[in-house]
Amino acid sequence: MRFELGLIGAVALASQPLTVVHAQAAATPAPAAAAPAKAPVAPAKAPAPAAPVPAKAPAAKPGPAAGPSSAAPAAEPVIPAPDALQSSSDPADFVVGDIRVQGLQRISEGTVFNYLPVNIGDHLDAQKVREAMRALYATGFFRDVEMRRQGNTLLVVVIERPSIEKFDIKGNKDIKTPDLEKSLRDVGLAQGKIFDRSVLDEVKQYLTDQYFSRGKYAVQIDAKVTDRPGNKVDVLVQITEGKRAVIREINIVGDTAFKEKDILSTLELKTPNWLSWYKQDDRYSRESLQGDLEKIRSYFMDRGYANFRIDSTQVTITPEKHDMFITVNIHQGEVFRVSKIKLAGTMVVPEKDLRKLLLIKPGEIFSRKLITKSQELMSYRLGADGYAFSKIDPVPTADPKTKTVSLTFYVEPGNRVYVRHIEFTNESAINDETLRREMRQLEGGWLSNSALERSKERIQRLPYVKKVTYDTKPVPGSADMVDVDYKIKEGLPGQFGGGIGYSAAYGISLNGNFVHSNFLGTGDRVALEVNGGKYSKTYTVSETNPYTTIDGVSRTTSFTYRDITQFVSSSSVFGTKQLTAALQYAYPISEYQYVELGLSANKNTLVTSQGYSSQQAVNWVKQNGGTFSRVIDDTNGDGVVNSLDSPYTVYGTNFYTYELSAGWSMDSRNRALFADRGMRNALSGRIAIPPSGVRYYGLSYQFVKYQPLFGRFVLSDNVQLDYAAAMGRTTGLPPYMNYFAGGPDSVRGYMEATLGPRDNIGLGNPYGGNLLTVNRLELIMPVPEKWQDAARVSLFYDIGNVFQTGTKTHFLGVDDTTPVTYHFSYANLKRSTGLAVEWLAPLGLFRFSYAIPLNPFRGDTVHFGDQTERFQFSIGQAF
Repeated sequence: MRFELGLIGAVALASQPLTVVHAQAAATPAPAAAAPAKAPVAPAKAPAPAAPVPAKAPAAKPGPAAGPSSAAPAAEPVIPAPDALQSSSDPADFVVGDIRVQGLQRISEGTVFNYLPVNIGDHLDAQKVREAMRALYATGFFRDVEMRRQGNTLLVVVIERPSIEKFDIKGNKDIKTPDLEKSLRDVGLAQGKIFDRSVLDEVKQYLTDQYFSRGKYAVQIDAKVTDRPGNKVDVLVQITEGKRAVIREINIVGDTAFKEKDILSTLELKTPNWLSWYKQDDRYSRESLQGDLEKIRSYFMDRGYANFRIDSTQVTITPEKHDMFITVNIHQGEVFRVSKIKLAGTMVVPEKDLRKLLLIKPGEIFSRKLITKSQELMSYRLGADGYAFSKIDPVPTADPKTKTVSLTFYVEPGNRVYVRHIEFTNESAINDETLRREMRQLEGGWLSNSALERSKERIQRLPYVKKVTYDTKPVPGSADMVDVDYKIKEGLPGQFGGGIGYSAAYGISLNGNFVHSNFLGTGDRVALEVNGGKYSKTYTVSETNPYTTIDGVSRTTSFTYRDITQFVSSSSVFGTKQLTAALQYAYPISEYQYVELGLSANKNTLVTSQGYSSQQAVNWVKQNGGTFSRVIDDTNGDGVVNSLDSPYTVYGTNFYTYELSAGWSMDSRNRALFADRGMRNALSGRIAIPPSGVRYYGLSYQFVKYQPLFGRFVLSDNVQLDYAAAMGRTTGLPPYMNYFAGGPDSVRGYMEATLGPRDNIGLGNPYGGNLLTVNRLELIMPVPEKWQDAARVSLFYDIGNVFQTGTKTHFLGVDDTTPVTYHFSYANLKRSTGLAVEWLAPLGLFRFSYAIPLNPFRGDTVHFGDQTERFQFSIGQAF
């Protein structure tokens, strides 16, 4: 940008014409000719005509004409000889007695005085005038500035830049108007902003680049500026988008070893296909092309072509700018093999340990991918020992005669890096100690990438943490120290209030609860729950302290009361009242493993009735515990026993049980909810110990594994095995301990809790069994990154059922006469496949599935048929 700065001086003599003197900024070349001076117009109240003092600087770029009220300079600048400024009669050389500003419309005098580096009493000279002119132009408020002298008064005459009265964008479809307006507002192009015509060129280039990135190379951007009264303008940006250009062909010239379609399938850029409307991968992008060229290079060099090179690349577009053609010319070269591999440098880690990490061996085909992976593994191994800034440089040496490559990995461990401080940011409801006790990377210790990652996983698995990232920042002035910053994105720690839940097995239930997984920021879980439904009522108070001791021993204390009339909605009536007090400890035996030990005391009351409860339940109640019976005569409740009543007998039993439980678990999942990596194994058992009135034992095993596949696809395998049986003189497993199968939590596509043994009431209601086996295999689909912490979509294959082992519990068929058994049989495992969606909402975890049962049994004259249900959903808590 060019500035012409100077001094215009005048001597107010009645007998002489005004003398005009100008000065030019040293950095600005002088124009070829100077215009003659004109006498400026004096201000209305000035006692003498005002003479120009320094040279006027014209606007950097022409703009719209000023409004009628704009004050234009009265004289054109005249460029003098350089030594004119040094003359003792220089009109710019004076002490400023007063400062006045002329030509202002919207901008206040105070704003001008704030930017003007001249004050009353300052001695003004040519240098200070130049500085003042530069300062006023730098504000961007003015398109013309002139300084004059009137006696000892400095007059600053300005012409303001116009303001934008109206700003419109028309013709845009591919980019939304609000998005464009936001971007243009950042560069000063918006209603009410000061208008700078030079910005329009930048805007045109910006919009052109935006549309080019979307493949619209025929776009035209036109800007129209219309003058308005009051030194204002209207700006209209007219966009003609044109048709989007697509890649019609991608040709690779010089390839003789592979099929071209196999190479093209690895590229990001594609020719139009049925998914292009969504992926938009048929749009040309310079950045994408550079990435694809690297993919082509890797494709060949990963398959032994060590001397492969790309000779040239041509991108052409048709005159209509609708179709594009890409041609890549390559030199394929020949296949090389690895002759020998050396490790050189400083071995702070034993060389044998590093060699174990080499994925490429002598005699194998050269592969840049395996070399890079080996380099990363060795670097990670050094990082685990504190050498976070180590360098592993593989240097290949090719021998064209033998077509072999010798590899040398140069190891430079650098300094061992230590951690000065560990900070947690963005957390507001979590105590520092609660997060710090999960850390495996310690302050003062050396920096370990494996410890950093494990610390991240442990924090991320906390139920009240949604996402964790971390950064390492070198400490200024230190070559071997860093600070670590963990950024915490908090999730919902729990819920407080009430709600409505639904499950096919339990119907609609009302609940009021207070569940907090991070009570007062301590990480303790406190729960007060009241759940009431048609078939059951449960009241629970529990508290879990995950760090009872510094070693990470957790303790859970709970008190529960249950009043159940049916175990599931479709089962027969069975009254159960339980009061339970339990204490459980979990002790970590390694980074990923825990052992658990617990003890609980239960008071149980079971009630059945002949004709309403299943015969199996009635028989169990009659034969176990402290049995009792009662005849109900007044069944209609009128207070009188007569022929209108239908008397029936109630059978019940009371007993205490004392359960000892133990278990082992190994959990390496990267998060507790919506995990996509790691596995969990859990084995547990419980046994009713003397002096329990009823004796039994139970075993449970769960296996969950998440295996990343190609892209962002993940394979999940979930296995559940449960078995329980009676002990001693107890005739069978207590009915409330039976397992049920079918529904969203087991085999989808079959009505919830309907698989397995049936009782002998009516059409055969579910009774449950003592052996449960379920395997759920799921292919987890990629979802947008912003949803992956709160939603999951998967294709699944479920297989499983529930069985009744032993001979103490007897069942009859449909005819209520023929004995049937429900022993385990592989042929009786039910299978289904379908689509499942999970969504974590503030209300809870919503699960939807649509399943197709693969082998439902329709039933016959003896055996009950399966009850199927393709669409299923449930709402449950995720805490």
